[in-house]
Parts: sequence; C-alpha cells; structure tokens
Amino acid sequence: MQAGHDVTVITGVPNVPTGVVYEGYRNRLYQRHVVADIETLRVWTYIAANKGTVRRIANYLSYMISAVVAGLFVRRPDVVIATSPQFFCGWAGVWLSRFRRVPLVLEIRDIWPESITAVGAMKSRTLLIRYLEWLEGRMYAAATRIVTVGEGYRDELLERGVPAHNIDVVPNGVDRRMFVDEGGGPALREKYGLGDNFVCSFVGTIGMASGLGVALRAARLLRDAGRDDVTLVLVGDGAVREELESQAREEGLTHVVFTGRQDRETMPDHLAMSDACLVHLERIELFKTVLPSKIFEAAAMGRPIVLGVEGRAAQIVEQAEAGICIEPENEQQLLDAVLRLASDPEMARRLGQNGMERIASVYDYDRLAGEYARVISDVASQGTTAS
Repeated sequence: MQAGHDVTVITGVPNVPTGVVYEGYRNRLYQRHVVADIETLRVWTYIAANKGTVRRIANYLSYMISAVVAGLFVRRPDVVIATSPQFFCGWAGVWLSRFRRVPLVLEIRDIWPESITAVGAMKSRTLLIRYLEWLEGRMYAAATRIVTVGEGYRDELLERGVPAHNIDVVPNGVDRRMFVDEGGGPALREKYGLGDNFVCSFVGTIGMASGLGVALRAARLLRDAGRDDVTLVLVGDGAVREELESQAREEGLTHVVFTGRQDRETMPDHLAMSDACLVHLERIELFKTVLPSKIFEAAAMGRPIVLGVEGRAAQIVEQAEAGICIEPENEQQLLDAVLRLASDPEMARRLGQNGMERIASVYDYDRLAGEYARVISDVASQGTTAS
C-alpha cells in the first residue's frame, strides 16, 4: 500500500488451530472489511481443527472454491498472488489467474504434500498422495513466477523441474517496528508465575512438526537435577498442545509452562519476558530447507536463540553467533544449552546483541518487501497470461 499498490486479500475467518471461529467473527458466505487500508474479503469455508485429514481437506477445498468465486467479482487485478501452504490456496490462485487472464505469482513457504507426509499427518505413497504430487507439479507449471522463502526450497523446486529463471528467493524476516521491547515482559512473568527463573520460551505453533516433546523430556531432566531456577515456556497453540500439556500435568512437570493461544500483538512482550528463545522442528531431512520466522523475531528482540533446526537456519545462527545450535529432538543438548546460557548472562547478552545486529537488520521486512515488490512489478509489467 505504501508503495502505491491497491491490494485485495481473499481469506477465511480466523479459526486456527482449534477450528473455532475467533470472537468477533462469523463464518458467512462473503464479508468485506478494510484492515490497515487493505481491502479484505472473508469467504465461507468448512471450518475444521488443525488436525485430522478428511475434514482439513474439506476445509482446504471449500476455501479454494469460495476464493475463486469471490475473486471473479473484484476489479480485474494486474497480478494474482497465492501462497502455499496450504496447497489448495495455491490452486485457487491458479484458477483465478486463468479465469481473469492475468499472471500468477505463487509463494512457496512449504513443500506440500511432502511436508505433511514427513510429519506423519498422511501416509506417503498412497494413491491420494501420488495424485496430490501430480497436482503439485501442475501448480508449479501454471505459475508465471514462483517466490520461495529460502535457497533450500529453491533447490527442491529445481529438482522438481521448475526452471531457475522462474524462481525468486525472498526469505522470511521480521517487522522491527513491531518487535520492540516496550516493557511488558515483567507483567507476563508475574502472570505465569515465573519469578526470577531463567526462562527459555518457544513462541509459535505447537504443531506436529514442532517436535516439542523434547521440551517435556528436558523438563524431566530439570526436575531430576533439582533445577527449580529454570523454566521452559511454550507460548501458543496447535494440534499437539493439548496432548503435551495433559502429559506434563499428569507427570507433574512444573518446569514447563503452557500459555495457550495468544494474540499476535502480545508476541513482543512474550519474547521480552524470555531470557532465551527456543526455535525447534522435528529432525526430518525436509526441514533442513526451512527458515523459521521465529529466528528473526527472537533476534529482533535481542534474545539468544537455542536452535533445534538443521541446515540453512543453523548456518545463519552460527555465522551470526546469535545462539546455540543443538541436534533436533535431543533433550540433553537442549538442557545443556539452556543451562549454559543461564550460567553465563554475559554470553547470553552478547549472543542476543549479535542477533539484533547481524540477523534482524539483514532480514528486515521493509527491505524484503522492496525486493518482493520489484518481483511483482516485473511480473505485472510482462502482461503474461497464466497458461
């Protein structure tokens, strides 16, 4: 908008991850809002929680149909931008670009359906997965340009036959105007009963890919070691949050605290209450391509990072000397990293400062938005109609 572009967003009502529509919203056929000067069209979808297979696919398909229909009745755009995951959102962009005869910019923020089979959400090599993989290839071929969030994803797309000249990389980043310590941390520490403990927080979706069973295993080690001065805090919600919280409660693991879902506006305060930030995914080969946005948010807040993600993410944190990298799903290494930071406040401060200077300043949203805007303008100026 600030660059002079008119933007229309077509989305559903917020309901993730529980499948319950957020307060203040209703799942209607069609609603128009203006959010931060952006026209936002909310369409009806079949509401489903962020778990299971059949109902989630029904949710995805209903959005695809509703979004395409709604897109036929807006002013003809110069370019359609669709993001994946989820996969059928990408296909909504394909169909809408064809119907409106305009170019398509396809964002790839996850390789789907490979990512859902990797975490066991669906069995691989079934007939359905093979069909989805065929659709995946067709979706890539239909895009005028593909924008992905990391070099690892770019390599994956190249292996799938996408021409190099059709791919641009615009990585995840952080809004440094939002992620600022405004003094809300102490109140949250009091709210959650954290006292003067050293707090290492995971702030994000507690989903199947997060591998956060490692936090419970580390909490057992803390309990066994009698370290009542250290607390692991899991901020957010997701498909496995209830299961993990119930397990922690049954075992009396007081060294781990669950906050439940929190508004995005409170994320800076939750990071500010933390002495270190955990960024973690399951140990899966595919996730070596992932650049979690949590890295950049923790860096912007000047918090040292405990990183349980291999590949490019680990390279960034190591090169910036902004945290401690551990083997994913290794509770002993997680515990060792947290205790090392707790025992050396000067090192923790130095790692956090390095993150601000060497990561957050480089992966700043304003700069990245400029790169993305140039890609969109280039595609729009070509006037290429989606095939």
